Amino acid sequence: MPVSPVRLNHAVLFVSDLERSVRFYADVFAMEVIAREPRANAAFLRLPRSGNHHDLGLFGVGTAGGPKRRGAIGLYHLAWQLDTIDELAAARQSLLDAGAYTGESSHGATKSIYGADPDGNEFELMWMLPRDHWGVYESSAPIDHLDLAGEIERWSGVRTAGQITTEPATASDPTVRS
Repeated sequence: MPVSPVRLNHAVLFVSDLERSVRFYADVFAMEVIAREPRANAAFLRLPRSGNHHDLGLFGVGTAGGPKRRGAIGLYHLAWQLDTIDELAAARQSLLDAGAYTGESSHGATKSIYGADPDGNEFELMWMLPRDHWGVYESSAPIDHLDLAGEIERWSGVRTAGQITTEPATASDPTVRS
């Protein structure tokens, strides 16, 4: 029987300098450190609107692992979904300000901005069209030029990330199991 997850809950990255990476994700993504594990030289971070315990784990391993390089076998990038196209535009500027912007593209149903953290770990910030507008993109994922200004003109204010959790779950929440 196949496994059927709901979504990716968190990712864990090996980084060369733990504190530098914590600062990057705190500054660029507004993540907060919710736990540290000094014995493993690790930090666990949460996104401001997340309902997860943590969204990202960082394990400082020094430079012994060598530099990351594009085309290597293994993880290529992580994708973080944003709720509006307006947030995607703001994220683009944040990445530019941080010197972390690496590109952008339209994949039809999704609009994406790309960046890299201080260790070269790539990530994608993306916004998804409303499901009823996927059309021909239902079964395709092109890599095309992103007309961000045009997308903002068409989709500004349209939320597509579903329910965003801003409050911690409580025992009275029917979705919480004990």
